Amino acid sequence: MTNNVSTAKKLYRSTSDRMISGVCGGWAEYLGVDPAILRIATVAATVFSGGAVALVYAACWLITPEDTAE
Repeated sequence: MTNNVSTAKKLYRSTSDRMISGVCGGWAEYLGVDPAILRIATVAATVFSGGAVALVYAACWLITPEDTAE
């Protein structure tokens, strides 16, 4: 007998752990890391990349669906 239960993780923007749009909160939950660490890394990467990471963040904001289960 096989169990057909899907345990795949899904990537969503967080509705409960958000500062701007929930992108870092959702990614942190998906990766299993502290959201504050991911936010600091995102800001540092934005500064060191000359703003390129901010464009990636904006794209993730538009593309990543919002978490509907609260």
